[in-house]
Amino acid sequence: MNAPLSTKTLNTSTPSLKPADFASDQQVRWCPGCGDYAILKAVQRTLAELRLARENIVFVSGIGCSSRLPYYLSTYGFHTIHGRAPAVATGVKLANPELDVWVITGDGDGLSIGGNQLLHALRRNVNLQILLFNNEIYGLTKGQYSPTSRPGTTSPSTPYGSIDNPVSATQFALGAGARFVARAIDTDQKQLPSLLQRAHAHQGASFVEIFQNCIVYNDAVFADFADKTAATNHKIVLEHGKPLRFGTHQHKGLRLKPDSLALEVVNMDDAAINENELLIHDETNRAQANLLAAMEPPQFPMALGVLYCNPAPNLDALFHQQLAEAQAKAPTANELNAFLRKGNTWKIGF
Repeated sequence: MNAPLSTKTLNTSTPSLKPADFASDQQVRWCPGCGDYAILKAVQRTLAELRLARENIVFVSGIGCSSRLPYYLSTYGFHTIHGRAPAVATGVKLANPELDVWVITGDGDGLSIGGNQLLHALRRNVNLQILLFNNEIYGLTKGQYSPTSRPGTTSPSTPYGSIDNPVSATQFALGAGARFVARAIDTDQKQLPSLLQRAHAHQGASFVEIFQNCIVYNDAVFADFADKTAATNHKIVLEHGKPLRFGTHQHKGLRLKPDSLALEVVNMDDAAINENELLIHDETNRAQANLLAAMEPPQFPMALGVLYCNPAPNLDALFHQQLAEAQAKAPTANELNAFLRKGNTWKIGF
């Protein structure tokens, strides 16, 4: 089982830059302890490791705490209006396909007012890196519940607890037809930069959900699988081609229930359980990716890493191919002049 290969390669012609070289001169303004600081650090590290030229990078954001990120990067940036970052980024990429275009959005910006914009960027497979910061709350507007907030979430807008059914960001992306879907935790400075590099290498729309802690309005909402001391048994780090095992001593595994398409957790210390029964992670299997995306603690571990990667032709490549073909067939000036004058014509004089 081979993982999909990327056609992008490391840029060795650009002078080596350090993560600090991608920091702008703007004072970073998030709440102390906000997970956005860790994400910014991971992004700057990723850009340096990819050896990208700063003048060829564009970060496009919407509205929200996450969308301040372009201010803090020494690249081109565009802080757009609420929910419209994917549409603006699509225009940027089609106008200049040589640019590396990143979209920064949040669970409210991307899945509420911007849900339709995000859906079409994913289904069209525009060659963008889309990073969705998910803190399950509206932080900038002081703690209203968001599309990803869990039932029972109390906030200024839901003092008795939210009764909404939340949306899963990764299931949304898979349902929209995304060809690259991944998940990471804001503070995981080992996995997050690696996933961002994978997202950049992918030809087409890359969607990365980043679980981001809002220390003020939704603190520790992901503690069951993000807390370093308690998370081992509640998360599984996916590796293509490897059995789905997790736990402190890798003593737990995932398999399909007998005569069923549902997942179940098994204890590998049980002599009756054979490792051959475990599912093997296949990044190209959309059905399996949907099963993994639907898992939630405490019954199941949270799946982290690349859930799905199966490249397909992307919109910007197809657009410019079609444009070139149309231009090749376009009539010359003489042909157009003859066309306008064929048939019955007349002159109007004064």
